[in-house]
Amino acid sequence: MNRLSILTIVLFIACQANPKEDRAIVIPKDTKQILEVITPNWNSKNGTLQRYKRDGKEWIKVGEPISIILGRNGLGWGIGLHATPKDAKYIKKEGDGRSPAGLFSLANGFGYYPFNITYPYSVYSRKNQCVDDSNSKWYNRIIDSTKVEKDYNSFEYMRLKGNEYKYGVVVNHNLNQIKNGGSCIFIHIRNNKKTGTAGCSAMSEDNIVKVLKWLKKEDNPLLLQLPKSELKRVKL
Repeated sequence: MNRLSILTIVLFIACQANPKEDRAIVIPKDTKQILEVITPNWNSKNGTLQRYKRDGKEWIKVGEPISIILGRNGLGWGIGLHATPKDAKYIKKEGDGRSPAGLFSLANGFGYYPFNITYPYSVYSRKNQCVDDSNSKWYNRIIDSTKVEKDYNSFEYMRLKGNEYKYGVVVNHNLNQIKNGGSCIFIHIRNNKKTGTAGCSAMSEDNIVKVLKWLKKEDNPLLLQLPKSELKRVKL
């Protein structure tokens, strides 16, 4: 680790901020790992992911920047560990082709096959489905379709015909299942297309494996995902 490579987040300056207008995004003190995804602007589908590790009071870069592709329409404020600004122009909605912006905790890793890592990890098959029907009680939940009463008309398989979900991480977005708030948000393997995702964050297989091996549950890892212009909101 290079101790001179300090987290590039622009610090939130309390004396210049009106908390009613400029909502701070506060990094919890018990968080020691951050996946920081930054895009050039709200409508860009391309970004860069950088891993950071807390070392005392400093945030240190871990590894090289990772090229990442996001929602085909860019970013929109999601529902996570932050407050949405009152003047927000872009807000994540179901089916809008935008990835969620903000600060989010991470759930389990997942994949098609067992994987020997310390981070919580689930193996999914075709019977595992993520429900994206807002009218379902299973909305934004990954379920075993053989064990629940089906009340949904729309879902996605957690084991695809391609390798996009061969390895991934579940992002805790819209945990309270707010209707049309957006669902089934993951970090996963990118495909060969360059059109952007439906709302997830995708990278190469080598890099998602690297991320999964690096994550530690006890370090309370978070995803910080923002366009560059919003970094001023972040408070360490």
